[in-house]
Amino acid sequence: MSTDPSAAFRTLPSDHPVPAGERDAILANPGFGQHFTDHMAAIDWTVDQGWHDARVQAYGPLTLSPASAVLHYGQEIFEGLKAFRHADGSVWSFRPDANGARLQRSARRLALPELPVDLFVESIRQLVRADAAWVPSGGESSLYLRPFMIANEDFLGVRPAQRVAYYVIASPAGAYFKGGIKPVSIWLSRDYARAGRGGTGAAKCGGNYAASLLPQKQAYDNGCAQVLFLDAESGRHVEELGGMNVFLVGRDGRVATPELSGSILEGITRASVIQLLRDRGHEVVERRIDIAEWIDGVRSGEIAEVFACGTAASISPIGVLKGHDFSVGSADAGAGEVTMAIRKDLTDIQYGRAPDRHGWLTRLTA
Repeated sequence: MSTDPSAAFRTLPSDHPVPAGERDAILANPGFGQHFTDHMAAIDWTVDQGWHDARVQAYGPLTLSPASAVLHYGQEIFEGLKAFRHADGSVWSFRPDANGARLQRSARRLALPELPVDLFVESIRQLVRADAAWVPSGGESSLYLRPFMIANEDFLGVRPAQRVAYYVIASPAGAYFKGGIKPVSIWLSRDYARAGRGGTGAAKCGGNYAASLLPQKQAYDNGCAQVLFLDAESGRHVEELGGMNVFLVGRDGRVATPELSGSILEGITRASVIQLLRDRGHEVVERRIDIAEWIDGVRSGEIAEVFACGTAASISPIGVLKGHDFSVGSADAGAGEVTMAIRKDLTDIQYGRAPDRHGWLTRLTA
């Protein structure tokens, strides 16, 4: 493959793009993950050829053999990031190199080939350029990008696959919070763990999310938006939500977040939030956090705010933590001052409303 990532890609335009009027109607109310753009990026890999045949092609079904390794052993990984339209019409992504590096770490853990970061970023750029008309504008809308890698070798033996495919699909996304930002309720799962020591918790793979679906259903059944997991060994220490990292803000302004233990996903938004909090002068400590500290701290007032962060919601205030025999916090409490300040700092950078002091933005289109 060419050493110039852009030269490696060929474009095969779709012969059935969504009509402009239908696309505009979708962009007016896209929801999340419901509609998809006209194209997708793809790169193939084999043990003999390495990465090859990089292309942008029409979005459409994949053809897989019933014997494809991904269907039997779950050998797959994925990423999630967004493209943001700025006021001048240009389109940018937020720290895509960090997503590319995390995809490599996930690949290493799942015994998949590591896609070079420059090829990862170029695959995003090529797809967004092909489907630039799908990037919404206004409010907190964006184009959600889902890169993923699957083992597509037809083989039932238990070993790393020798043929793999990488794809990127894109979906327009509306504002996560409609009608204003409201604190959410969280359900504490004591029956299930998201990941254990030596497992795949630090990798972004589908199996982790599959394992979270039953406890997530329990959260919904108890009137909560998300589930909180504790560590598998002691059942005491806060890890993360089903798809977001957690921060506790003390009334003295100090902030704590669970340390990266090997079973917690290393969130790109998490790392950015830590930096932005320190930019504002907050002391941020990454450490083990006992669930009792959260519960008792909210009750006593020592913990003034709690929020979660991730790609989809950016930053989400947490109002209530509930379990089988307790509930702390208030469903009517507004979002905290620190939470909202950091949320504004983050989104202002992403949408080009504030200087990009840390060099986090990558331009995708003019």
